[in-house]
Amino acid sequence: VWAVGDGADGGDKARRVADLVIADRPERLLYLGDVYPDGSRADFRDNFESVYGRLARITAPTPGNHDWPAHRGGYDPYWRSVTGAATPPWYSLRTGGWRIISLNSEAPHDPGSAQVRWLRGQLDGDAGTCTLAFWHRPLLSAGEHGDQADVAPLWDALRGHARLVLSGHDHDLQRLQARDGITALVAGAGGKSRYDVDSSDPRLAFADDQRDGALRMELRPGSARLDFVSSDGELLDRSTVGCRPAAR
Repeated sequence: VWAVGDGADGGDKARRVADLVIADRPERLLYLGDVYPDGSRADFRDNFESVYGRLARITAPTPGNHDWPAHRGGYDPYWRSVTGAATPPWYSLRTGGWRIISLNSEAPHDPGSAQVRWLRGQLDGDAGTCTLAFWHRPLLSAGEHGDQADVAPLWDALRGHARLVLSGHDHDLQRLQARDGITALVAGAGGKSRYDVDSSDPRLAFADDQRDGALRMELRPGSARLDFVSSDGELLDRSTVGCRPAAR
């Protein structure tokens, strides 16, 4: 499973990242949001399809801040054309012994929101921790945009249930030290541009703001191997995370 965001601009740098992913023949791509410049119908046609079209049928998306304001004309009809059905604003799937949950940092996510109520319902009664959640704007980031404190209710609901949270938004690669048992990763170096990272941030376990790239994950029941890979195929960082499978 690969994850990347902030690369659907139709440019050559974005295509190089997509080619890296395509060459690995992944089972799934998690697209972490933002189709440029405005997430319109034309932007999805010209700038997403031209870069990630070959992966569209195996892509699980989440909308970014560039996509959501125009989602009724861009994001929604594009993904309906790919899957033949409406893509909910939040949803879950399973692969590699993990539950993967797509959440939406651009829709209401306060503690009493429909999204957080749905998320808590998904997690209620599940003693396992092999859950990966992803949404666009990160709670934790040493990048240019910094911490997005408003998404804390999503994180809080996942505490004790999840081991991985992925985001984009900052155009760089980051792995944060685990917090509340959750490792947060930013994979927003999809080729649009690059943002500086504050390398002195003590929460960082790894960061790269000089290269485009994506996150490659090998998911197995009880564990995940996480590799940040540059667009030219160089392994930049490798780590592993363990989890507790849910009782069958």
